[in-house]
Amino acid sequence: MLQAYEAYLEEGRLYPTKPLPRIRGRKRVIVTILDEPTHNKPSTWNELEKLSSEMSEKPRFEDFPRCQLERELINFEEV
Repeated sequence: MLQAYEAYLEEGRLYPTKPLPRIRGRKRVIVTILDEPTHNKPSTWNELEKLSSEMSEKPRFEDFPRCQLERELINFEEV
């Protein structure tokens, strides 16, 4: 069975554009590198911090939808 998932490759690491389904065990994969520019999405915490500091108001914890992490998120501002 062949399945395809879209991701970005940066410095040897793959970053999926959407959450991947739970895949168990070791699988053989084929990676195809496309010769097209990527969107300018921030890829590091420093870039995210810079974007956050440039915003007119500080983002709130509630502004971000909850991901399916299978555990409660930790709000470090409350610890």
